[in-house]
Amino acid sequence: MNIAYLLIGGNQGDRSAYLRKTIRQIGSLDVRIVRQSSVYETAAWGKTDQPAFLNQALILETSLDAPALLRQLLAIEEQMGRVRTERYGARTIDIDMLFFNSAVIRLPELTIPHPEVARRRFALAPMDEIAPDYVHPVLRKTIHELLDQCPDKLEVKKLTING
Repeated sequence: MNIAYLLIGGNQGDRSAYLRKTIRQIGSLDVRIVRQSSVYETAAWGKTDQPAFLNQALILETSLDAPALLRQLLAIEEQMGRVRTERYGARTIDIDMLFFNSAVIRLPELTIPHPEVARRRFALAPMDEIAPDYVHPVLRKTIHELLDQCPDKLEVKKLTING
């Protein structure tokens, strides 16, 4: 079995509903959702003149390899109305594969570990909740260490969301 670490998030429409629906869609794949973080709200990163994002981290067990999992995750984004028009733009849902086992993968369509994860508090905070001791396979630091050293100072608020 493979272990995949995902970050899901979005800032358009009913953000909480999109997260819940995305988790249901991911759960319908050849995966088992092992853990999921709380939901976190963060101001937009990279392109700041847009609504705040809700984000959540997931840990999956899967028999799929990383490229096959990515293809299925991209299909879910498309089903959920994701349209890629501008970098860091607003979106209904974004599904990022942050890590896959302890692999280092460099393919045209997939880079693992996610190249920006160590610089994004909105990814590290939910990951720290569910996998603080996971060691970044390139930087050789735990998620908790990366969060402590993260240069991104955007506030990341843990939310209590019912439903």
